[in-house]
Amino acid sequence: MVGMNGGARGRTGDRAWRLADEMNSNGCCGVESEYVRRLHRHELRENQCSSTLFKHIKAPVHLVWSLVRRFDQPQKYKPFVSRCVMQGDLGIGSVREVNVKSGLPATTSTERLEFLDDNEHILSIKIVGGDHRLKNYSSIVTLHPESIDGRPGTLVIESFVVDVPDGNTRDETCFFVEALIRCNLKSLADISERLAVQDQTEPIDR
Repeated sequence: MVGMNGGARGRTGDRAWRLADEMNSNGCCGVESEYVRRLHRHELRENQCSSTLFKHIKAPVHLVWSLVRRFDQPQKYKPFVSRCVMQGDLGIGSVREVNVKSGLPATTSTERLEFLDDNEHILSIKIVGGDHRLKNYSSIVTLHPESIDGRPGTLVIESFVVDVPDGNTRDETCFFVEALIRCNLKSLADISERLAVQDQTEPIDR
């Protein structure tokens, strides 16, 4: 697995955890910590690792959410996804078969929709199959409104838990998954911010 540096580390009891923040290397503030405590709960087993990443996007929540919520079209902002075929009606428990672009150690991933809340802006998925090493992977994505430079912005928080494969360490596993998520979040920010400019969002601080 490829590696990626960054993030603060800690241990609570026997549970290893990490925090990685692209925009604040000193960790998360009180509000962000509260979001994580309330909404990003993962039960870790001994052979698993978990991490939480943050991204501040200069676009309103409704616009960012319109991309994130599309369980049937992850390729709208995820650069490593080439194709997605749905099984089900987009309800909880529906499954998607994702084709992965070349360059990654996988070609397919089978993923189940665990939770979707359009009011609270929460999406949770679980990987249930595929030709990759991310076993028992589950993730939670939440969106939170904020003001950035006097305009509507969005704080995106994404957390995950996954098995540590044989032959790899917790750090190696986390670094690999974090690298993928960072690419997804950067792409999400780029697309959302372009759409926000097109919408000509008015300042909220006058």
